[in-house]
Amino acid sequence: MKPSFICLFFLLLLCFVHYVASGVVRQRDALNKFYFNNGARRSSSSSSSSSSWASSLLSVSGLKSKVYDNSRLKEGDKVVRLPGQPEGVNFDQYAGYVTVDRANGRALFYYFVEAAKNSWSNPIVLWLNGGPGCSSLGYGAMEELGPFRVMSDGKTLYRNPYAWNEVANVLFLESPADVGFSYSNTTSDYARSGDSRTATDALVFLVNWFERFPEYKGRDFFITGESYAGHYVPQLAHAILNHKDRLINLKGIAIGNAVINKETDSKGTFDYFWTHALIADETIRAIHKFCNFSSDAPWTAPECDRAIDEANLAVEELDVYNIYAPLCFSSGVTPTPKLPSIENFDPCTSNYVEAYLNNLEVQKALHANITKLNYTWSGCSQVIPSWSDQPPTMLPIIHELLSNGIRVLKYSGDFDGVVPVASTRYSLKKLKLKVKAPWRAWMLNSEVGGYTVVYDHNLTFTTVRGAGHEVPSYQPARALEMIKSFLQGLHLPTI
Repeated sequence: MKPSFICLFFLLLLCFVHYVASGVVRQRDALNKFYFNNGARRSSSSSSSSSSWASSLLSVSGLKSKVYDNSRLKEGDKVVRLPGQPEGVNFDQYAGYVTVDRANGRALFYYFVEAAKNSWSNPIVLWLNGGPGCSSLGYGAMEELGPFRVMSDGKTLYRNPYAWNEVANVLFLESPADVGFSYSNTTSDYARSGDSRTATDALVFLVNWFERFPEYKGRDFFITGESYAGHYVPQLAHAILNHKDRLINLKGIAIGNAVINKETDSKGTFDYFWTHALIADETIRAIHKFCNFSSDAPWTAPECDRAIDEANLAVEELDVYNIYAPLCFSSGVTPTPKLPSIENFDPCTSNYVEAYLNNLEVQKALHANITKLNYTWSGCSQVIPSWSDQPPTMLPIIHELLSNGIRVLKYSGDFDGVVPVASTRYSLKKLKLKVKAPWRAWMLNSEVGGYTVVYDHNLTFTTVRGAGHEVPSYQPARALEMIKSFLQGLHLPTI
């Protein structure tokens, strides 16, 4: 068993058991299950290089053969009004399906919200949630950066004043097939999910989506996401760069608390635990002495196993994805809505979203669930056990993006303990980039919003103070300021 997997196996399995027992299965749990199910038996594919991954992507001619007729489909995708939607909505919404493989009947579901102001000139931001296998509609749109949040009754929506469509046109994609409302008519498709096909399908989706929305061709385009989207986002950007005949004007990528390098992801997790007073001095000393996190150097030291067990027990009662957050002790919705708060994220929000998206009137308004009879929407799918390919690092691809002039933002909520600040700093150090603008605090509303450093070739690392794994959920105002500055190519404010 590869060391980067075995470390995360014990830690993440405990987190998963806790959430299943409480009845709350979230995006975070899919990442736990992914490491659990794939760690022992995917070592050979995980060690494959990024170049071999790239070789499996569509050729230019293959991409052209998957450009389908999208004429007159945009009007049918317009969302007139969502059930429970508040008054005064000042932007257009669209939702529906884009076919990515006509022969197999594979289609991906999207939700698109135009910018509240200047939609004709603002950039397009694509958002991808991770998992792998988790819904960008349920998490990204409904719990994080979308225009609405769901009240505790599971029926009513309220506005998110810090939605990212305040500064951009935002496109949420449920990917791969079998995630959320995305589907395939060929059941065996679900057994072939993996990094390369996810990137290929996302590229085919975009090419066809721009045919459906031709007014956005050539618009500045950014790809964003979190968690396992640390794989999705760079790989999709790489695919776009290698199909330059299509008019997708890629300008940058932004990934939050993202899985990008197994070795440093693992080491940083335990170092973060120690620096945040969660594990004992003796535990971290044993981990440093006996655990080898290198992806090509397996270890079986019993002293390492014992140290990891001790670390797991120390954090067992916490939400490791936000070590200071309260837990959810409810398994459903409330008869009447509680007074909502954007600034104080409700840990039971996933319950409310699941109830809302399983409302047939909501599905009808979104033009969703057109093929799955008696389908129950869930935040994360079961694609994980069959995940077929997963390079151990995204660092070579990030290097390639930087060398092609693509701006990169790597950001971290500093309360996340699974892909924490420490992991990201270790990963960025491996890029061996020179510092262009030194580490400093950035400010919002006369408070420290976090810290930031800029490296050569337009890579920025930013922390968001007080945020967990899902940064826009816990610090929506700071997340909006961060993405606004990135889209505009500006440094984060000092005053």
